[in-house]
Amino acid sequence: MPLRILIIEDNEQNRYLLTFLLEKRGHTVQSAIDGASGIRKAQQWQPDLILLDIQLPTMHGYDVAAELRRHASTAHIPIVAVTSYAMPGDRERAIESGCDGYVEKPIDPDTFVIQVEAYCGSAESGGRRGSGSGC
Repeated sequence: MPLRILIIEDNEQNRYLLTFLLEKRGHTVQSAIDGASGIRKAQQWQPDLILLDIQLPTMHGYDVAAELRRHASTAHIPIVAVTSYAMPGDRERAIESGCDGYVEKPIDPDTFVIQVEAYCGSAESGGRRGSGSGC
């Protein structure tokens, strides 16, 4: 089933690659280049899934995830951190901030979409955010 996916990513090449891979699989994609516009777009568009870079300008991705969790309109949407932060503890910090999953950059184009879709599937079958996410 096609998903509506919001990418919050400041790097144009990364946005292009993620969008290309997801649209090739039939998903609808919108993007935002910073945290504040990503939060607004998530509230307005109500995507099925959010892919969130952690290293963003002006507002850190951890803060974006926490803010999305504070709003009833976005609290249920699964969030997957897609980040180059790969040090010990980074995955845990992403989860603690409100992310449901974590994918390291550089992504593997052959498996990325399947990884992302799996997070949506886990939310649908009773994951952290529960059903009703639209996934």
